[in-house]
Formats: sequence, structure tokens, C-alpha cells
Amino acid sequence: MAAKAGDNPDSLMALCTDFCLRNLRRTMCYLGDRNKLTLRPDVFLPSEICDKLVNAYMEMVHTESSFEQQDGFFQLFSDPRSTRLTRVQLREDFVRDADLEAIRKQDLIELHLTYCNSLSARSLRALNSFCQTLVSLSLFGCNNIFYMRGGAPLACAESDEYDEVDERPTRFALDSDFTFQGFNRLRLLNLGGLPEEVDVEALLKPLPALTSLDLSSVHIPRPSFLAQWKERLASLVLYNVDLTEEMLNTVVLMSQLRHLDISRENQRSSKFKMTRKMLTGIVRNLVHLVSLDISGHIMLDNCTVPHLDEAMGRPSTEPCKSSIYPFQELKRPLQFLGLYNTTLCNVTHIPAYKVTGSKNEDQVLNAIEAYTEYRPELAHRAINQLFDIARIQHCSQLLRALQLVIAALKCHKYDKSVQVTGSAALFYLTNTDYRSDQSVRLRRQVIQVVLNGMEQYQEVTVQRNCCLTLCNFSIPEELEFQYHRVNQLLLKILEPARQDESIQRIAVHLCNALVCQVDNDHKEAVGKMGFVKTMLNLIQKKLQDRVCDQVMEFSWSALWNITDETPDNCQMFLNCRGMSLFLECLQEFPDKQELHRNMLGLLGNVAEVKALRPQLLTPQFITVFSNLLDSKADGIEVSYNACGVLSHIMFDGPDVWAMDEPRRDDVMEKMWDAIQSWDVSSRRNINYRSFEPILRLLPQSIAPVSQHWATWALFNLVSVYPNKYCPLLIKEGGMALLDKVLELETSQQETKDMARKVMEQCENFKEDPMDTNR
Repeated sequence: MAAKAGDNPDSLMALCTDFCLRNLRRTMCYLGDRNKLTLRPDVFLPSEICDKLVNAYMEMVHTESSFEQQDGFFQLFSDPRSTRLTRVQLREDFVRDADLEAIRKQDLIELHLTYCNSLSARSLRALNSFCQTLVSLSLFGCNNIFYMRGGAPLACAESDEYDEVDERPTRFALDSDFTFQGFNRLRLLNLGGLPEEVDVEALLKPLPALTSLDLSSVHIPRPSFLAQWKERLASLVLYNVDLTEEMLNTVVLMSQLRHLDISRENQRSSKFKMTRKMLTGIVRNLVHLVSLDISGHIMLDNCTVPHLDEAMGRPSTEPCKSSIYPFQELKRPLQFLGLYNTTLCNVTHIPAYKVTGSKNEDQVLNAIEAYTEYRPELAHRAINQLFDIARIQHCSQLLRALQLVIAALKCHKYDKSVQVTGSAALFYLTNTDYRSDQSVRLRRQVIQVVLNGMEQYQEVTVQRNCCLTLCNFSIPEELEFQYHRVNQLLLKILEPARQDESIQRIAVHLCNALVCQVDNDHKEAVGKMGFVKTMLNLIQKKLQDRVCDQVMEFSWSALWNITDETPDNCQMFLNCRGMSLFLECLQEFPDKQELHRNMLGLLGNVAEVKALRPQLLTPQFITVFSNLLDSKADGIEVSYNACGVLSHIMFDGPDVWAMDEPRRDDVMEKMWDAIQSWDVSSRRNINYRSFEPILRLLPQSIAPVSQHWATWALFNLVSVYPNKYCPLLIKEGGMALLDKVLELETSQQETKDMARKVMEQCENFKEDPMDTNR
């Protein structure tokens, strides 16, 4: 069978990097003086490994809540004699001035800083350390890096001591001393989001050799200064820059441009109108152009060929057939053309291999891909359009769509609009219509970004989207690799006294599913997180409101599941007033069959714990259980479970029965009557993982009615569900115990007859396990 797309295993390099970063002290480091993380003296790492370690570290800090920042991590790379860094990408507020100072002796070729708002002008001093080697530098969105903390210049620290200053720099004074003088090898520079107070012209003057320049959202008072690069620039990005005719006249002089981006976020924010003449000028003068982005612009006059005059046939990328007049003059199709948020994306013939727009799925996916990293405001709109495609139409590029949405959610963990639209899109992209095309690895990536969103945002829409998306997965199997984390997040959602009703319902459903069919270790761990108390609090609130809804029923069902063969959780249930709530629910909602079934199922689990049974042996509780033997609620389930509770209590013998009323014999008689009234072919709303609690009631003479209940239970289950329960009974040694029932003189004749039928059923199953008529 072929592997599903996206299911390729991680490389050995990626696995080793991940392991080392999670186990620094066991692999590369030790704790030195003053508990300082120190590189082992016998470790020497080349740039290929160091770059990977630093960049993967940033990715893990940014996207994994369980991965904690390591104090002094960057100090590990302070000495180029043992570690070599060349290409480093750092993002978000995790990055501090001290981090750059720690690596200032490295010969960096590439340094990309993105949204690093904790950096101050102190980091500009560190940048100077790389001036001889830097070829590519990005300071995109680093809004505070040109300002001095405290209003005074801070020299680069000379000591190796790791700075633990935590606060973001407060803007006091602009650092007017920094210059790119001496950065002679710098060719690629991104200053997107440069503060308006910074004189961009003076800043760039010492860099005549630039070949790529990004001035997104930068105020440019005198556009003509860009002409100094007219013979060299191959890439110019002026996204969200106020365009003027003077600016465009300067741009078309740049004869070597291969990529030009003059796009805008939206049309309303600009007075500038793009004309057919301007667009024609760009095409005619920039003959090397392979990539152009004019997204977000209003076209002043008609740039498009009338529909009736368009070339016939399928959509074509040939310039001569272009539906956009200026592009008919192209010598060859463009590799990329940005037409997002323009009317031009809707025409038939577009001479470009990759187009951003909103006309179809391909254009929308191209937009998400092109704009995610630096333009979340556009990416979130495009993801919203993908959401509509997945919801209303059909997503034909599922793997690509999922990977792009996952990347956007990872990249913009702190952008609420991206998290809302991304989590909504994931819900539709992971539903059953698309499931067969998704690999295990891809689905795990979805789960991780969904949990990131739940962790970061308590906002109702994100929480609801994330919870609904988790419902598209097989629970608990697909969530087991994040079991502890997902339970913690769901319990946190359910903490508030008055949570949104729909989120509460979904979260309780997920909690219930997560504790169903998992081993006891998992259940005990979740119990210690406060699971039992949280469910009982929800039940208490519903009782106060006198409402029995799905939240109430799911909460009791979850308690039933989490107490199964888990004595500690049963003890917690009793300690947290569980029995009082049981009685109150019974009194308040006497006709709620599903509720009664779930409550009695839970009490059956409590009754299986010998040490806890004395707490059930009170006149009040015994009377309630005895009365429920007559219940016809949910078929036989409520009566069956009530009888199960009493069977375990009776198994402790007459000596523990310290009450006068009700009498033990009277209750046992009612139990016999109830069992005889049940249809042995009843289909069941119950699931046994083990028969051990039932089997222990077989070889005994102290309570024949308990023995009879256990035998009836086994006969019903192996008769109605032989494929599931015959192997389980054989595996757990039930045949030998049933033999003992036949040997005991105290066993009732009808119990013995039933025991023989159980054994015959299992013998027949062993002889013909492949019988398809069952």
C-alpha cells in the first residue's frame, strides 16, 4: 500500500536536532558555575548543525507550549571555535538583546529578525559585529530596535554574563548614531515596518550594492533616492507604501528588477489609482520582470479586454491572449502575479503561472502561501475564502490547503484573526469528506496547532472552532500523543462558572470520549488533574438551574468512564459529595432515563471497590438502589446496574449489614425477581473492557443472588455479542470459574443451567470462530 501524501518520515537530522534540544543536559551541555548552561568541552559543531539547532529551537519555543525557553541558550554559541553560526532566523518577543550579544563573535551571513519587539537599540550594537560578513538582513516588524531603552545608549555588553532583562524596551529616544556604514557585503535588506521617525534615506545611503530591498509600510518622503540602485536592484517590495506618480517614475528606471511588489492591504486606504498607462509603463520598462504584485489597487480606467473580445478556448498563460491589456506586451508569462483584492483576478486569460486572487481555489491557496509570513492581514482573508470553499464547495488540493493553514497558524500564534479563520478552516478540512486523504503525521500537526490556539485564546470563537475540530478525530486514539495536554485544556475551558453553552457541551463530550477506552494509568492521571471535581461542579450548576441537558448527561457519563476500575477516582467521587448529587439528580429528574443509566453505571464502578462499599451501605442508599430494580428506564440498563451495585454489596456477606430496614433478605428477593424479568437477548448499552469485577462474584456461596446476576450478565453478553465477549471470557479464565459454579452446592439450579449455556456458547465459538452467520 502506498504511503499517503505528507506521511514521509522526519529526516535523521531533524530527529537528532529535536532530541538534543529536548535533552540539552544529557547530550551537548552541563550545568556549570552558578547553574549556567555550558557547552561540553569536547563538543565542536559545524554551521550546518548550529544553524539547525538555533532555528529549530526558535520554532519549538514559538509553537510548543510544553517546550520551555532555556536561560543562556544563545550563550552556547558564543565561541566560534566550538560552534559556528551562519544563517539564523529569530522571531517574536522571545528574542532579547542579550541573545544577539551572545552570538556577536559569529560570522553571520544571514540574520532574519521578525516581529522581535523586545529588541532595543542595544541590538544595533550587536548587529555591527556582523558587518563584515552579513549578506542578508531582515528587521521586519522589529518596531523598537531603533530606540534606546531608558533614553540612553547601551553599549554592547563585554562580559559573557547572560542578560536576563525581561521587559520590552520602552521607547524613549531614537538611536541616531546607528549606520550601515561598513556593511559592504550586504545585498538583501528587509526594513518592513521601519518607524516613521527613522530617516530611511540616511540609513540606506551607505549601501550602494543592495540587490534586494523590502520597505513594506515605510514612509518614504523623497522617492527619487531609490534611483541610486537603478542599475542593481533585482527585487523591490513597497507593500503598503503610499504610491505617487513620482514613485512609479523612479521604479520604472530600475531596469534590472525581476521582482516588484507595489501592492496594498486594501483599496480604501489609498488615494492612488492605478491606470492602464502606469501598468503598461511597468511592463515595457522592466523587461526582466518575472514577478509582480499589484494586489489591493483600484484600476482607474479599463485595463481588461471586453468579455466578448477575449481569446477563445481554455484559460491561457500566453501573453498575446491576455485578458489584461498591458500584459499583452510581456515577452513571456510571469512566474508570479499578485492580483489579490483586485477585479483583475476574475478575467479568463492571465499570463502568469502562479496568480493570487479570490476567483478560485488555486488563486486563494497562492494568496495564503505568498502572504502568510509577512502579511497576516491578507492571509487571514484568504484563509476565510478557503473556509468557504471547503464548506460550500470541495477542496481539491487538500494536502496543500492543510499545510498552508497549519503554517499560518504556527506563524501567527498570537494573531487572533488568523487563529479564528484558520481554526474554522481546519474544522472543514479535517471532516470525514477529506479524512481518507490525510496521513497520521498531517493529522497530528493539525491537532498540535489546534491545541496551541486553545492555549493562547480564551475567546469563545477560537475555543469553539478548536473543540469542534478535535471532534473530527478518532478519540482517544488520535489524541493520545497529546493526551495530558488536551485534557488539561478541556478542563480549563470547563472551569468558569458560566461558560458558553455550546463550548461547554462540546468540551464535556470530548472529555467523556477521552476517558472512554483508555488504560487505568491515563484515567488516574486525568483524575489527579481535577477531572472528577470539574464534572461534579458542572452537575451542581445544572442542578441549581434545574436543567437536565446534554452537559448534565455527558458529565455523568464521563464520571462513569473515568471511575471504571479506578479506585482512586471512585474515592474522589465520594469525597466530592458525589452521592448527594446522585440523590438530588434522582429526585429532580425522575423521568430522565439516560441520566439514571449513567449514574447507576458510575455507582456500579464505586461498588466494585471493596474499601468503598461501606459508604454505600446506608438505609437511604440501599432503599434507592432497591427501588431502582423495578425501573424500566433505558430497557434493562438502570435495573441491571442497580442490581450490579447491590450484588457487590451482598457479596460482603450478612455481617456487614448493620441496618434493620430494609432487610437483606427482602432486597435479595427483589434482586431475584428483577433478574428473572429481564430478557436475556437484550441488546446492551454498555461496554466491558474486563470481566474481572463480574468473575469475582462466581465462585462463592455467601450471596447466591450475586452469583446469579454475574452468570446472567455473562450469558447475555456472550449470546448477543459472541465475537467480542467469548474471547474475553476465555482469556480471563472464566470457563474454570463457571465450572466451580457447577460444583458448588449452594449454586441455584437456574444459575447452574445458565452457567452451562455460557460455557457451551464459548465452546461453540472456539470451534467455529469464523462463522459469518453470527
